[in-house]
Amino acid sequence: MTRKMSSCNYHLHILPLLLFLLFGINNASSNIEENKTYIVHMDHSRKPSSFLTHESWYQATLRSLLKSVDDKDVLLYSYTHVIHGFSARLTPSQVSEIKKSPAYIASHEDRFGKLLTTHSPEFLRLRHSSGLWNVSSFGEGVIIGMIDSGVWPESESFNEKGMPPIPSRWKGKCQNSTSDPFLCNKKLIGAQVFIKGVQAAGKKDPRDKTPRDFLGHGTHTSSTAAGNNVSGASQFGYAKGVARGMAPRAHVAMYKVSSGEFIAESDVLAAMDQAIADGVDIMSLSLGFEQVPYFQDIIAIASLSAIEKGIVVTCAAGNNGAPNSIFNGAPWITTVGAGTLDRSFIAMVTLGNNLTVEGKSELPDCVIVLDTPLYYGKGDFNKGTCSDGALNQSEVYGNVVFCDNSNNSSIFSQADELARVGAVAGILVVDSTDIDVDGLSIPSVVLTTFSGALVKKYAIEAAGEAKVQIMRFALTSFGTKPAPQVADFSSRGPDPVNPNILKPDIIAPGVQILAAYPPNIPIGSVSNNDLTSDYALLSGTSMSTPHVAGVAALLKAVHPEWSPAAVRSALMTTAYTIDNNGTTLTDQLTNLPGTPLDYGAGHINPNKAMDPGLIYDIDWQGYVDFLCGLGYNDTDMRAILRKNQWNCSREGTDLNYPSFVAIFSKNASSPNVKNFTRVVTNMGDDQSVYQAIAKTTTLGMTIIVDPPTLTFTEKYQKRSYVVSVQTYEKAPPMAYSYLSWVDQNNHVVASPIVVLNL
Repeated sequence: MTRKMSSCNYHLHILPLLLFLLFGINNASSNIEENKTYIVHMDHSRKPSSFLTHESWYQATLRSLLKSVDDKDVLLYSYTHVIHGFSARLTPSQVSEIKKSPAYIASHEDRFGKLLTTHSPEFLRLRHSSGLWNVSSFGEGVIIGMIDSGVWPESESFNEKGMPPIPSRWKGKCQNSTSDPFLCNKKLIGAQVFIKGVQAAGKKDPRDKTPRDFLGHGTHTSSTAAGNNVSGASQFGYAKGVARGMAPRAHVAMYKVSSGEFIAESDVLAAMDQAIADGVDIMSLSLGFEQVPYFQDIIAIASLSAIEKGIVVTCAAGNNGAPNSIFNGAPWITTVGAGTLDRSFIAMVTLGNNLTVEGKSELPDCVIVLDTPLYYGKGDFNKGTCSDGALNQSEVYGNVVFCDNSNNSSIFSQADELARVGAVAGILVVDSTDIDVDGLSIPSVVLTTFSGALVKKYAIEAAGEAKVQIMRFALTSFGTKPAPQVADFSSRGPDPVNPNILKPDIIAPGVQILAAYPPNIPIGSVSNNDLTSDYALLSGTSMSTPHVAGVAALLKAVHPEWSPAAVRSALMTTAYTIDNNGTTLTDQLTNLPGTPLDYGAGHINPNKAMDPGLIYDIDWQGYVDFLCGLGYNDTDMRAILRKNQWNCSREGTDLNYPSFVAIFSKNASSPNVKNFTRVVTNMGDDQSVYQAIAKTTTLGMTIIVDPPTLTFTEKYQKRSYVVSVQTYEKAPPMAYSYLSWVDQNNHVVASPIVVLNL
C-alpha cells in the first residue's frame, strides 16, 4: 500500500490506498444482461472422471452455458491451490445456472483494490559480521514471491553478483516478450503477469504483456525485501549510501497484478495460486481490498492455503491512519504497520552573525546560496508572512526571504509568492515540521517556530545589513529523535473484521524508504524539467511490509523448520516498544505515546527474533477451530478451507496468538473477567526456567498468570499457562499492559494485553 509522501521537490507516483467496488447496481435490462467477472468456488471432488483436469471440467461447464461464445474468452483463471474453482466473465443468469450444480459452493463478483503506498538495515542493526545477517548467510536459498506491479530487471539491485544457484525446487518461469525483452537471473528468478481480471473490466493497457514495472511500486518493494548490494545509491543526494534489501542473498520472484491504477481479486488469486505452485517460501503483498469477512476475503483465503503449505505471508496494514482501519487482518497473516527512521532530510543556513540553524528541506538539487541579502517585511503583516501578492519584486529580487509563520498562507503558497518576485530562496516557519515539503516552487528551508524566532530576531536587528552567509541543501541527518514513531498514515486497530485479534502485528520502517525505482518514471521536476532516478524515497505500509518479508526470509534461512506462526511469534515477542529517547513509541502526528492498537507488539528487532526463547505456534487445526468459533455456516467454511470435511475440536476463538485482546461490555456488572490459555514451545536451552512478569499501571485492571513459572527440561518442550484479565468499575475504555516471560539467559518473551470496554 503506497502513500503519497514528501521526498524532495518532485511528485512521487505513489497510489494512496482507496478501496472501493467498481461494480455497482446491475443496470442490465430484461433482454440484455451485463457480463461481469465472477469468482466461483467449486467442490473439486465432484469432477466427473471423464475430465482429465479440473480446468477442462470448468471449460465444459461454461461451454454449456455460453453456447456460441468461445469459452476461452470467458474463463479467466482456473485455481488449484488458493481455492478450488475459477473466475470467468458471466451474466447473473449464467451464475444462477451454475448455482444449480451440486458442485457449486459459493461465488461473488470480482472486486477491485489498490496498491498501498538504505538506511533501514542499519536502523534495524543488521551487521555483516554478526547477528541474523551473518548466521542466515543473508537469506541464502530462500525465495520471496512479490505480488505487485512488476519489476525493473535492469536495476542494479537485481544483479546476480554473489548470488547462490537457483534452488532446485523452483518451478517458476520468466515470462519474456519479443517487443520488450525481459531477462531473469539468479537474483530475479521468475516474473509472470496476471492481469486478465483488470483487462476483462475494460482496463486494458499495452504494458500488461510484460512483467516490467511501469509504476515503480513493485521494483521498490522487491528491492526492499531482497535487493542486492548497490553502492552510492541515493535520490538526488538524499539518503546516500549502500542500498540493499533485508535479505540480499534471497531470490526474488515477481507476480505482476497491476500496470495501472486498479487491481482485481481474480488476478491476485491467480498470482498467489501460481506462487504456491512455483515453490516460494515467503509471500509479500503491499496491496489491499475492501474489508470483508474472512470467507469473502480473497487474500485471507489464499493466504490460509499458503500457510497450510508452510509459506509465510506478510501484508500491509493500510494507510488510512485512523483507528479501526486495518486491512489484511486475518490471524494467519503477518500484518505490518509503518514506523519512521532516525533519518531526516535537511538544509542548513548560516546567517551574517554566524548563527547556524537547520530545518526540513527536500529540494532535489545540491544548491548552495552564498553571501546573499536576507529580506524580512517587518512592520507589514502581509509582507512578513509572504502573503499572496504582497511582496514587491524591486525589494526582494535576488534575496533570501524570511517568511513568518501564518495561519492564512501555506508554505506552498508562500514559496509561490517568492518565486513570483524572483527571490533566490526562502526561509519558512511552521508550528510543526511534520509536514510535507515536497514540491516547493523555490529552494526553501522549513524551520520550527523556535529556530524561526532566532532568524527573525537577527533580520530585525541587522535591518538592511542582514544577510545569509551560506545556505546548503540536499543534506541527510541521522540520529533524529524520537525514532521510531508510528507513521501518521499507518492504519490502526482494532481490526474492523475481528477486534479480538490485535492488529497490526508489528511495525517496520515505512517512511521515506530508499529503494530501486524504474529510471523512466519521473519522480519530480525542477524548473519544469522532469527528474528521474534509479532509486527513490517512498512511504507507506507498502514499504514496511517487504522489510518484514525480508526479515522473515532471514529467519527461515536460519530456522527452515519454523512454521509461519513461529516466524510471526518470534518477530512479535522480540519487538521493542521503547524509542531512542527511552520512552514509549509515539504517534508521529501528535507526538503522544502510542498503544498496541497503533504498533501491535512493537517495532521489529531482527537479531533478537533469531533467538526468541519461546514461541507461540499455531497449526492448521488451530486455525480451523478459530474459524469454527466465528459461527460461519458450512458454505462459508467450505469456501475458506477448500475442504468438504473438517473437525471443530474445541469451542471458542482463543487462538494461541502472541498477543491478547479482552473485550468487555461497559454496561456489564463489575468485575469483568476473561481467561486466555496459551501454549509456548521452548526454542532455547534444554534447561530453562521462565518467570512471568505482568505489570499494569492502569487503575481498575488486574492481570493474573497461572502458573507464574514455566520449567523446561528439553528443547521443543511445550508448556501451557492461563492469563486472567480482570477489570473493575474504574477501568477506562481502553487499557493495555504486557506479559513478559523472562529466563536465566535474559530471553524476554513479551506479549501486549489490550482491554477494550465497549
